[in-house]
Amino acid sequence: MMMPQFEYTDLLWLLLLIPVLTGIYLYARQKKRTAFKNLGDELLVKELTAGYNTSSFIKKFLLLITAITLLLLSIANPRTDKGSEKISRNGIDIMVALDVSKSMLAKDIQPTRLDRAKQLLGRLMDRLSNDRIGIVVFAGKAYLQMPLTGDHSAAKMYLSSATPETVPTQGTVIADALKMCFASFNAKEKKYKAVILISDGEDHDENALKTAEQMAQEGVVINTIGIGSAEGATIMDETTNELKKDNAGNTVITKLNEEELMNIAEKGNGNYQLFSNTDAVVNKLYDQLASLDRRRVTDESLINYQSWFQYLLGIAFLFLLIELFVNEVKVNTRKKIKTALTLLFLSIASCSYAQKEDATVKKGNDAYKLNDFNTAITKYNEAIKKDEANTTAQYNLGNALYKTDKKEDAVNAYDKAAANMKLPVEKSSALYNKGVVLQNDKKLENCITSYKDALKQDPNNADARHNLQIALKKKQEQKKQQDQQDKKNKKDDKKDKDKKNPDDKDGKNKQPKPQPSKISQKNAEQKLQALMQKEKDLQNKLHKVNAASPNTPEKDW
Repeated sequence: MMMPQFEYTDLLWLLLLIPVLTGIYLYARQKKRTAFKNLGDELLVKELTAGYNTSSFIKKFLLLITAITLLLLSIANPRTDKGSEKISRNGIDIMVALDVSKSMLAKDIQPTRLDRAKQLLGRLMDRLSNDRIGIVVFAGKAYLQMPLTGDHSAAKMYLSSATPETVPTQGTVIADALKMCFASFNAKEKKYKAVILISDGEDHDENALKTAEQMAQEGVVINTIGIGSAEGATIMDETTNELKKDNAGNTVITKLNEEELMNIAEKGNGNYQLFSNTDAVVNKLYDQLASLDRRRVTDESLINYQSWFQYLLGIAFLFLLIELFVNEVKVNTRKKIKTALTLLFLSIASCSYAQKEDATVKKGNDAYKLNDFNTAITKYNEAIKKDEANTTAQYNLGNALYKTDKKEDAVNAYDKAAANMKLPVEKSSALYNKGVVLQNDKKLENCITSYKDALKQDPNNADARHNLQIALKKKQEQKKQQDQQDKKNKKDDKKDKDKKNPDDKDGKNKQPKPQPSKISQKNAEQKLQALMQKEKDLQNKLHKVNAASPNTPEKDW
């Protein structure tokens, strides 16, 4: 069992009332003693106060001060995370690099290469229950679709949404995909890491083999799966509903490049498989991954605290009841019993309300574990309606909304949970989850801010630090790509301008005013010959530039 913690730590300052009340008690006791002495004859005073029990005053104070202490502690809500769902297991980290270029829409593998690749990965995930899985999709660029997680239901959800539209730039940059997979791993570990690359291998870049070899040196095993056929197939252009054609007007035939995928697997110390049968490929791939060294990992998917304030309230009211029956002087016993029963009823009612509220959250958690996320959302909202400051319900609501792909609502739920949470560790957890949602929603700037806020609350949050590094690296890459594109556009604009005005590089194309000739006919002929030679040299130079820069069509499938 974990050590208890207080949800509302800022209310613990109310415990300062205890020494204040103790001081008031000591002062009152001293005043009583002084009053007894001032009443008159000591023997007469003792006779008059014979029915007064001096020890009762001390007993009543101790009972009262204990009850007040328990009440103040219950207000701060002591709780433990005994009910949290933690899963410990032996596993490895697996990054899936999935090719989503338009060539994966070819139908030489029915229904399409991409559909069959998704089916294969879905069945593999069902068997990798002890491993963490992340997804990178790539075409002309590579994107982190989902960071490493033990939540395989979320991984399947993101896998199903992977389409060519996910990556607007077409092509096949396997090297970039491998680099992004490597950046998603824990750099401190030299094993327990594997990559599954699924592609048709067409038009792969020359840096892929070098990248695979470097990753193998860092303990990453790369398995490749070739999907397609050597004969190839045509691609249907969804915009025109006609067969895809290249810039020369020829029908595109996309073919499987087995040799390159084999070389990548060899450099990455893994295996290559040609897709033929889903179950056969899954079985062989699973056996290969199962042979790798594994280490113990722990995942925590829900924060489900056990509150103890109701028990402190019950004990406090019990002490108050006892205090009522401790007599300094004789009082009406019937009246005390009636008062005690009233207080007992109020205590039971308070505990019942708290248990009812906790039961609603528990029902939501039970539905969440069964992947019935819509029911879980309903139950969490019921608990929040009763108590808007219920951080457990708010946090778990964010998790459930995230699973149903309601990203904006999930972000709002995490914001509300973080605003009401008192412990920095809890705030950090909520802000980290918010960052993950924003990162998957491709809101890079916002997710970076969220990860930074999480680290401000808890500098030891390793997951937030790791994802922040990935996000910052991605931002730097985007900026570099944008700078290169701007530079290229500027260069192209200048080249177009030079082609339009080859003799007007200074932008001055004004006709000079005729002036009276001040040179001899011989000098004029020499200058004319020099100008003609310059014109000839310029034409030769332009011819060489045009020959060195052919307009090569780019691949867009």
